[in-house]
Amino acid sequence: MKKVLMVLVAIGFIITGRAIVQSNTPQSISRGKEVYELYCQNCHMADGKGMGEINPPLAKADYMKKPANTLIDVILKGSTASLTINGKKYVGAMPAQEYLTNEQIADVLNYIKNSWGNKIPGTITPAMVKAQRK
Repeated sequence: MKKVLMVLVAIGFIITGRAIVQSNTPQSISRGKEVYELYCQNCHMADGKGMGEINPPLAKADYMKKPANTLIDVILKGSTASLTINGKKYVGAMPAQEYLTNEQIADVLNYIKNSWGNKIPGTITPAMVKAQRK
């Protein structure tokens, strides 16, 4: 009987935890749009399509399906490596954005993952960003 009760309590916590994360996602996406407009839009454009050969697109970008740690690192540490996105190679450099808060980085990634035709599952949290800051 105790085992059944413990399982039911555990299931309750899981369901409640998912509801909290999912209910926060629309707010995170909304805040992420503001972060994007302030810090990302100049290079990746308002429509997320990037700038020709220089800055890669974020709209419908297969790169956004990479693990959360990879996406977080690109924002925190920047990148000078060539990237292949949607089969096209980009060689431009992205400067580190380590001055953004953990919440801002999580929010902007949640915004990008849910904008311009992107429907990429999974929520990035400030705790995930904090864990990557080393």
